[in-house]
Amino acid sequence: MDKSNSDIWVFGYGSLMWNPGFDFTEVKMARMVGVHRAPCIYSWVHRGTRERPGIVLGLARGGACSGKAFRIQAENRQEVLEYLRARELVTNVYLERIRPGTLETGEKVKMVTYIADTKHEQYAGRLTRDQLINQIKGAVGKSGPNEAYIIDTAEHLLELGIKDGLMEHINQALKAG
Repeated sequence: MDKSNSDIWVFGYGSLMWNPGFDFTEVKMARMVGVHRAPCIYSWVHRGTRERPGIVLGLARGGACSGKAFRIQAENRQEVLEYLRARELVTNVYLERIRPGTLETGEKVKMVTYIADTKHEQYAGRLTRDQLINQIKGAVGKSGPNEAYIIDTAEHLLELGIKDGLMEHINQALKAG
């Protein structure tokens, strides 16, 4: 990653949108082409355990993803990257990447984001909708219940006007019991 002393943008597509956990100077809606939001990661730490994995979101190849872009001041750059790496790379199921994206203003910027590693043993991208729902139900990790993470994220997407049919389906199924 570029170590220059300049501001950076961080792309949030899941819990980072509603719980970034770091200081930022600006936030804008953004879109990234070539990847899409997907419940495709077995969570062994934050929303599940090795014995009872939960499911969390990752960026999978193809399509496009709407989310939030957070601008980080140059003087906070290293601190925020260290925080994100501790949060997102705890089991190395994500690949840290700098990818182009478009802010709601139309401005094109490069953003730090985390892509699902399809070769990692925690990759769960081949599960059916029913398998995803069953995996989510009852899983709990150090950051809390898996269901709460999925419901919070799905509700936040709705509040932002972001259409995500799969997340809406899973959200409704979880709420129905």
